[in-house]
Amino acid sequence: MEENAQPVFGIEKLYVKDLSVEVPNSPEIFLEHDAPQVEIQLNTTGRGVGEGVFEVLLTVTVTAKLADKTVFLVEVGQAGIFRIMNVPEEQIEPLIAVACPNILFPYARETVSDAVTRAGFSPIVLQPVNFEAMYMARMQEQSQPAVAETLQ
Repeated sequence: MEENAQPVFGIEKLYVKDLSVEVPNSPEIFLEHDAPQVEIQLNTTGRGVGEGVFEVLLTVTVTAKLADKTVFLVEVGQAGIFRIMNVPEEQIEPLIAVACPNILFPYARETVSDAVTRAGFSPIVLQPVNFEAMYMARMQEQSQPAVAETLQ
């Protein structure tokens, strides 16, 4: 490999790896007129699948509840295969944890909105997410000593 080879960061493939829609209390839930409480959870994972090739998975889970009843639950696993080569080792993790989810998020947002609409509800439009802040918070947590364990 050349010493001064250009860094490569490219998208090989974007795809929906997992899609789940549940409306467990239908049809009765459609007779309710109150607005449900909506909770959104995000998770990202990445793994190497070959030389300089990584799969990154952004999982978005949207749960809508009305009191103790689930109105709907939508889970989307938006994935991508990315080529990352000639990049310093310490920059690979931030690319996988920040840059890749930023690319995947608009696709996941569209899939969530479409799935919720197809389930018979008003679309859910996910607000932008700061993946860099999430990554920095996770790094901060990992650098903190395990104080809670020593207190027990």
